[in-house]
Amino acid sequence: MAQPGKQFDNDPGSPPPSKSPSRQPDQKQLDFELEFFASILEGTPDYVDVLRILGSLLSLKGRFVEGLKLDKRLIRLRPEDALAHYNLACSYSLLDRPEHSLRMLRKAIELGYRDFRYMREDHDLDPIKQDPRFRQILREYDCI
Repeated sequence: MAQPGKQFDNDPGSPPPSKSPSRQPDQKQLDFELEFFASILEGTPDYVDVLRILGSLLSLKGRFVEGLKLDKRLIRLRPEDALAHYNLACSYSLLDRPEHSLRMLRKAIELGYRDFRYMREDHDLDPIKQDPRFRQILREYDCI
């Protein structure tokens, strides 16, 4: 696993996704990883695990629009993937698009995303946490 908090398809026991880990990575390492994973995508553009990692790396660099594009691509490749919808909700939140973020968050839960404790702690969702609709989603699906 290249970045903490990213779940791969073949490892269901991995921690939930996060685009904002608790410590800042070395910028040179981050740039290297961005270039490395982007080069993999050139040869294999639909490599889901690499798309997830690259989306996380782009977010760490503050390149949220590019990360959003990758998350949308993942949704097209894996329309029933709860994690992909969760990550898309995070991208929309980081771009201050609460309507889209809340819609994708609800979809992620409907598809099976269940780590509500992590959802409450995920800093990517900070922009929508004070929205009454966020709290409503938690009330509907989890005990606050």
